Amino acid sequence: MELWQYILLAVVGVVGGILNVLAGGGSLIMMPTLILLGVNGTVANGTSRIAVVAQNLTAIYAFRKKGFSDFRLSLSLAACAIPGGVIGAFAGTKVDGMWLNRILAAIMIGVMILMATEKKKPKPALETPAASGPTPRRTAVAHVLMVGIGFYGGFIQAGVGFLLMPIMHRVLRLDLVRTNMHKVFIVAGYMIPALAVYAWAGKTLWVVGLVLAIGTSIGGYVGSHLAVKKGDPFIRVVLNLALAALAIKLLFT
Repeated sequence: MELWQYILLAVVGVVGGILNVLAGGGSLIMMPTLILLGVNGTVANGTSRIAVVAQNLTAIYAFRKKGFSDFRLSLSLAACAIPGGVIGAFAGTKVDGMWLNRILAAIMIGVMILMATEKKKPKPALETPAASGPTPRRTAVAHVLMVGIGFYGGFIQAGVGFLLMPIMHRVLRLDLVRTNMHKVFIVAGYMIPALAVYAWAGKTLWVVGLVLAIGTSIGGYVGSHLAVKKGDPFIRVVLNLALAALAIKLLFT
């Protein structure tokens, strides 16, 4: 690649990192950019994970620095996602881009329905986790769902934030700041072994991925600060805009 292409990847990484922390869909910007620059779809799927790992590790540090961390819950949720992430990664190395897009479109339609339902039936308790935290039953359900999240993240990854946020927000009854706090830890947890699978299969371009990682690390740090500083209203706006953009993309893909 030429210098301008690496610069483009770094800029795309910053935008993708911010989106991934605040809502999701950052990989939907990074993967098409890689493909546009001539990278095979499956290799783009594997390479983008280098950047995702860097972005989420940076975001974990930033949330912790701001006083937002619950490593016990984050770790148990991530542990449940890891087996699915490894299996999904093996599957992802075998599937072409067309099927990835079709599966993603179907899942995103379901997520959009969930988000629309939440707008029609607001639950004030979700905004104040101290008043209404996760019950043991809800916590158990969330851990079971993490297995599926891990598989999807290992398989495709793009848009996994849109699936994680309803689980954190609606099942565990966490506010959106803490939702994002757990989300970045969970993704980092299953993404590291998933990345190892793609690397083992020869589906990663390390130099390209590291350039993206520089951008996503910056974006992850900025996104975590925006999440804490701006709070729920700002995250809702970003989430809705990201969902709308994703819907348009899927319609014309």
